[in-house]
Amino acid sequence: MSNMAPELTFTTLEEIDEIYTTLNKTFRSGKTKPIAFRKVQILQLGYLLQDNIERFREALAADLGRPPLESSFLELDSTISDCKIAYDRVDKWARTEKAPFNIKFAAFRPAIRKEPKGVVLSISPFNYPVWLALGPIIGAIAAGNCVVLKPSELSPAISGLIAELIPKYLDNDVVRVVLGAVTETSKLMEYQWGHVLYTGSGRVAKLIGVAAAKTLSPISLELGGKSPVVIDPKCDFKIAARRILWGKCANAGQTCVAPDYVLVPRSSEDAFVKALKDAHDEFYPSGATTTPDISRIINPAHFHRLKKLLDSTAGTVAFGGQTDESRKFIAPTVVKGIKDEDSLMSEELFGPILPIMPVDDVDAAIAYINAHDHPLALYCFSPDAAFKNKVFDNTQSGSAIANDVLIHCATDGLPFGGIGPSGSGYHTRTFSFDMFTHLRASLDSPGWIDNIIGGRFPPYSPGKLASLKRFRVKLPPRPISANGHLIERRRNTKLLFLLVSLAVVSVGYTRTADVGEWVRWLKGLIKV
Repeated sequence: MSNMAPELTFTTLEEIDEIYTTLNKTFRSGKTKPIAFRKVQILQLGYLLQDNIERFREALAADLGRPPLESSFLELDSTISDCKIAYDRVDKWARTEKAPFNIKFAAFRPAIRKEPKGVVLSISPFNYPVWLALGPIIGAIAAGNCVVLKPSELSPAISGLIAELIPKYLDNDVVRVVLGAVTETSKLMEYQWGHVLYTGSGRVAKLIGVAAAKTLSPISLELGGKSPVVIDPKCDFKIAARRILWGKCANAGQTCVAPDYVLVPRSSEDAFVKALKDAHDEFYPSGATTTPDISRIINPAHFHRLKKLLDSTAGTVAFGGQTDESRKFIAPTVVKGIKDEDSLMSEELFGPILPIMPVDDVDAAIAYINAHDHPLALYCFSPDAAFKNKVFDNTQSGSAIANDVLIHCATDGLPFGGIGPSGSGYHTRTFSFDMFTHLRASLDSPGWIDNIIGGRFPPYSPGKLASLKRFRVKLPPRPISANGHLIERRRNTKLLFLLVSLAVVSVGYTRTADVGEWVRWLKGLIKV
């Protein structure tokens, strides 16, 4: 695998001024609004990837030591697929929607216009430098926006390649790339944007959020956190171990939704660790240190951070643990017997190290999860619907995934986003379109409507007040208690009255005295 990546030539501050001015001028011209124009740009983005697929694989190998299969499966194929989905569906996504029918407002012809937000900014990370850079651009273009992309300076081969290819495939007055680091990002955040998407760490997100607040730019944050895995002792350990270890080792664990740690019953810890070891030996039969199938850590700083966390653990390394600074390599490592205060539990790992924390039961696992920041993903391996529901119903996370890992990010129809410290907002496919779209309320009021609601105009009078009372809504009957069971009981009472009444009529009890007896008996039965 190549470790050579080119140095980036950063965009100058004067060029950033020009880019912002040009894109705002383009947007005001209306150039991006026709659906046909958007579809051309989306399709060109797909061909940008397809035509240069080998160059992207080589760049991912240079930046991350990424095996070609991982590059295709994790990023390249899914991004091309996202282009095709947007191309096929943008007509429907952008179509003006009629508001739900309401007899009081039907005459106004209320509608929701799907309109672009303007010039938007996407700041993407190093770990998935294609999918998380180009994916949001697809949604932004589909929504009719102009876009500035600021890719990560930590993945220079990919960022440089994207900066080279975008002007060749896309309209240069609509999509631009800004290369740089802190200074350039700070400059970008001085402007007001239609929307800002930041993907990265919580520490930087706080700075981005403060900067966006100063210009009142709306913002979405895709962050991360420690995504836990809850193990039901009744699950198939072999299947669970293979999927969890794959999710932890793919891209060398540098995935925001990678399984960060495992919560397993104490009595099952050793058996589950053995299943992980079996999966490891199956994945890397010649050993992890010599296989070409493991990516590398992005840079020396992240390598040393991970090594320090591993060196400081009080847990027991079950297998793995080998490191090689010269290759920025850390072997897939499982550490068992982990406790809450351990170094490996102090922060999101973002590497191929998997702590195993034994717990007493599922309630203890839920309590531990709830005592910490809401994760971007929560995984549960169990064949039991009640077990899965208990975990998901009593926790909060960006996503709730049963019996697999990572796959949900590429699943058509599902949003990708966090909650609380793991992020805010959603994107991917239609949700990217929605993120960069303003839902503009619209109606068209006819002149004759004043014959009906003319009472709204001064001078006010009791007669006008009375005429407007007909527009008041009627609430359902007042609940007899705040307790939901009692409310439901009252609903059931009505049904019971109806059924008994039908039964009375069906058997011929039509005399007033007999019907009265039925009613008194029923009231006594249900105590009303």
